[in-house]
Amino acid sequence: MKKLFKPVFAAGLTLSAAAMVATSPASAQVAGIATSSPEAVLVQSAALQQGYTAINTTYATQRTQVQTLRTEINNLQLSLNTNGDREVDQAEWDANPAVTQQIEAKEAQVQTLQRPITIAEMYVVEQVLSKYGAAEKQVIDGNNIQIMLEPSAIQYSVEAVDVTGKIVAALNQALPVAATTPPADWNPRRDTVATHQAIQQILAGLAQRAAVQAAIQQQAQQGQTQSTEVPR
Repeated sequence: MKKLFKPVFAAGLTLSAAAMVATSPASAQVAGIATSSPEAVLVQSAALQQGYTAINTTYATQRTQVQTLRTEINNLQLSLNTNGDREVDQAEWDANPAVTQQIEAKEAQVQTLQRPITIAEMYVVEQVLSKYGAAEKQVIDGNNIQIMLEPSAIQYSVEAVDVTGKIVAALNQALPVAATTPPADWNPRRDTVATHQAIQQILAGLAQRAAVQAAIQQQAQQGQTQSTEVPR
């Protein structure tokens, strides 16, 4: 079964959305306990942001082509959805092979266009990830941290517990810039692939939040404009 209106994860997301990831002010930790998410640190790191921005520029044409193809695929899927339930079941899929062949061909084009972009992103992620452990240990040792937890593992904590900002600073010092062109025979490590996927989901969520906030602000501005108009 193929679902319509699939979210577009991170292939072409701008990293301005990453600024929405909250960081806490530098302060002493509480009773040796601290929290941080490796993915949140990587998303905020200077090397990853610089690398992703450079990749966006290098592959701007391909990204535009991917977005166009995804729009075309979605429209073709809509044409198959004859019962209006916003999903394409197997019967609807089989009923129009000419359209389904177009969809499969366009999806193959998307994969071909997306592959070098994804490889470049993973190369950046792997470089930053390789420095993360040392940066985290530097913060742990420097702040006498005994326990490091994911933020989701804690129901309540004061701001001083979050050391994300400190690890970001240490990571930026260790790796201010990342290369974006991998060697011809380079292949990502398994942990790199998993981390890249997690980062893409974070960026997608941030972009969605930014879009919602922009829409709310636009509606508010329109409401203010209408309220200041003088009726004739």
